[in-house]
Formats: sequence, structure tokens, C-alpha cells
Amino acid sequence: MAHDAVKIGIVSVSDRASTGVYIDKGLPALKDWLNKALLNPITFEERLIPDEQAGISAALIELVDAGCSLVLTTGGTGPALRDVTPEATLAVAHKVMPGFGEQMRQISLKFVPTAILSRQCAVVRDKCLIVNLPGQPKAIAETLDGLKNAAGEQIVPGIFAAVPYCVDLIGGPYIETRAEVCLVFRPKSALRS
Repeated sequence: MAHDAVKIGIVSVSDRASTGVYIDKGLPALKDWLNKALLNPITFEERLIPDEQAGISAALIELVDAGCSLVLTTGGTGPALRDVTPEATLAVAHKVMPGFGEQMRQISLKFVPTAILSRQCAVVRDKCLIVNLPGQPKAIAETLDGLKNAAGEQIVPGIFAAVPYCVDLIGGPYIETRAEVCLVFRPKSALRS
């Protein structure tokens, strides 16, 4: 059975990386995780942009209008003055999905006490789910994967476990994952045979 094609926007928000001061690690981390986790053929729409609220909002709208069903951002979610990714994301929202941010902070708190400083959020715009992820590649994987014990069993689900069903509910493609990377939850009534 063929898997639905999915178009995913990935956005790295960084003043320094966008001007070439250092090499961006967010976009490669997102692509690597998604390529490992998803069974679907993926088309990526990539953006590397500075911490400017209007520019971030414009990029998100552009990606949604280009047909992305999922947009993942990385960076710009802390309390620093230049961190404006959540504000830019909320400005384009049709619906706010607070559970994603709550879960990301719960996962990150298992690793660092400063996770409470994170302001990640998720929203729906049209038929697209937009999720703000942390800025560090290790933290990106941790929040998407969740927490596993030494035997590899899931202790705390990562946020991606809920992403495919959310995308279903808003009219997007049927996203399928490799269970050994990310076990997705859908109610029985939403499963394809």
C-alpha cells in the first residue's frame, strides 16, 4: 500500500545562522529525524531566517499557502529579547493547541530545570499544524521522541505521537511512522486498514 505524500515546512530561526556567523544545525536535525521516523514520501520546504517577528509570521503563512500540512520551527522560543517565534506563530493561528507546548516542557524538564523558560507552542492554520520546537538538535529529538527506558520502552510519549492524528483531523495526509522510532496513537476508528 502506497503512503500519502506529505509536504513539511521546516524553519530555523536564528539571527547568527541566517547571516552565516555559524552553520545552522536545526534544519539538518529536523530533516534527519523526519526522514528516520516517517514512512511517507516527504517534500521539504526549508527556511533559515532571523529572529524577526514579521518575517517569521510571513514565512509561516507562505509555507501554509504552499500546501504544507506540517510546519516545524526550531529556535527563538526562550525569554531573550530577540526570541519572538511563539509571538509570530500565535499571530498566524486559527486555533491554539496548548497541549504540545505543555508536553514539550514536561519532557525537557526530565533533562534540564531551565525547561520552564521555554515558550514553545503549537497552532493550526488552515489545514496545517505548526509546532515550535527547541533550538538544540538534541532537544529537538528528545521532544519529538519522548523518553524511553534502558530497554527502549516508551516512558513518556514524545509530541510526534499525536501529530499524525492531529493532521488527520484538520484534513491533511495520513502520516505513518516507523514504530521503532515513533509509535503514533490514533483511535481505532481513525486507523487505515
